[in-house]
Order: sequence, then structure tokens, then C-alpha cells
Amino acid sequence: MNKSIIITASIFGMVAVLAGAFGAHGLKALIEPAQLAVWHTAVEYNFYHVFALLFVSTLPQNKTKWVTVSYYMFTFGIVFFSGSLYLLACRELLHMDWLWIMGPITPVGGLLFIVGWLSLAMAATRIR
Repeated sequence: MNKSIIITASIFGMVAVLAGAFGAHGLKALIEPAQLAVWHTAVEYNFYHVFALLFVSTLPQNKTKWVTVSYYMFTFGIVFFSGSLYLLACRELLHMDWLWIMGPITPVGGLLFIVGWLSLAMAATRIR
């Protein structure tokens, strides 16, 4: 088990729980339903990739570089994908209409997720 991956997953897991609770209880009355749906999408993908990170932590990292690549892709995917969606959902609430520029960052995060899953598959083919 890789301690740093578990710590990263734990931090992102905590963020996901806090964001989910904040969306359900704090934001519900403050933002439009469409924006709340964006927020919930961010929370979902944050959680999915916390579980992916926890799985990656169980793999022997010293056997293949693909485990490390998967770790970084999932980590930065959460930051770019979920992070940009959190900001986009709250841009009117924050009075930061210029945050629309975060929109193009979201697909980059999605691409990082895809590369993370591909890296995980590559790691699996290298581990005996």
C-alpha cells in the first residue's frame, strides 16, 4: 500500500463529503437547480476517483511506472474536472462572472481521468 496515495485519496474524500453536504444543505437555496446539478456532477466524479486512487494505492508501485502515472492523472483530474465544476457552479454566487474561462479546463480534467484509467490498465498488464 502506498501511504502518499492513501493520504491524497483521504483528503479528496473529505473534500467530496464536505462538498456534497454543502451542496445539499448550503447551496440548495443559493444557486439555480442547473448549477446545483453541475455541483453534484463535480461531487460524483470526485468520489469516483477517490475510490480509483484507493485501488491504485494497493498496487505495487515499484513494479511499473504506470501506477505512478495513474496516481497523478487521477489526482490532477479531480483538481481540474471537479475543481472547475465547483467554481463554475458558484460563479454567480461569487460574483465572478469571468469564471466562465474555467469551462475549457473541465474537459482537460476529463481527459486526465481517461489517461488515468488507461494507465491503470497498462499497470495491470505489467504486474504479475
